[in-house]
Amino acid sequence: MSNRIDQPRKLDLVGTPVLIAGVGTGHEATLHYRVSDGHEEVTGHFNAGGGAGEVGQFQVQANVGRTSFKTDQLLVQVFEKSPKDGSEINVMTVPVLYGPRIVTGYHGYREHKVVKGDTLSGLAKTYYGDVSLYKRIQRANLDQISDPDKITPGQVLRVPMGS
Repeated sequence: MSNRIDQPRKLDLVGTPVLIAGVGTGHEATLHYRVSDGHEEVTGHFNAGGGAGEVGQFQVQANVGRTSFKTDQLLVQVFEKSPKDGSEINVMTVPVLYGPRIVTGYHGYREHKVVKGDTLSGLAKTYYGDVSLYKRIQRANLDQISDPDKITPGQVLRVPMGS
């Protein structure tokens, strides 16, 4: 299998559009993508490689701006369709976090290195002016924060920013 997703990486914080990049090859050089939360999805296709087994780089923008995702967590998938029966084969999947579901007007994030005495509510006060918005930071760091009362010095947390 020669298909690989290099961007986004696992649990990256993504926005609109979702940028998908990697290397791959597919039947007649065609690969497909899907961005989904299990309820809504955006799909499309693109060419990569030369179609005769050559592997080529790809970069595609999945325009998800009009999609009403119901969760913060999305799956980005790249796959081929079987020339035999049209089934999906060589499916590559990367779970990501969708910034616009976390903060309105999402445009990126800041990184905050936790120091002794930091709390999520304190960070929410600093970055958003409201201690009750600490869940935004927790949701953007699912891979690091399982208990909002337990962050540790040295952690680098993503603080999603919006309008």
